Amino acid sequence: MASFNCFIVALFIIALSFPGGKAARHLLQLPPLPSLPNFPKPALPPLPPQPTTQPSLPPLPSLPTMPSLPKLTLPPLPSLPTIPTIPIPTTIPSIPFLSSPPPGK
Repeated sequence: MASFNCFIVALFIIALSFPGGKAARHLLQLPPLPSLPNFPKPALPPLPPQPTTQPSLPPLPSLPTMPSLPKLTLPPLPSLPTIPTIPIPTTIPSIPFLSSPPPGK
């Protein structure tokens, strides 16, 4: 199946290459295009002068000191209750065979 798909793809590529070759040959036979005219390069305006010194900034205010908080202690966690275990039987109990009642007279 994969080789069939490769065969189909190869045929598709070959089919697409024929019209492209004719179009390229046709473009090569056209007369050359005229050259682009030389345009003048635009002049950029001059940049404004950069300041050489930095303006002085006011000093930053000092941060207030934080009061120390007392350390909190947590009570101990209560113990978790234990989960009871359920015994799992390892054998399947047999079901007695029930017979149909005897026919009545």
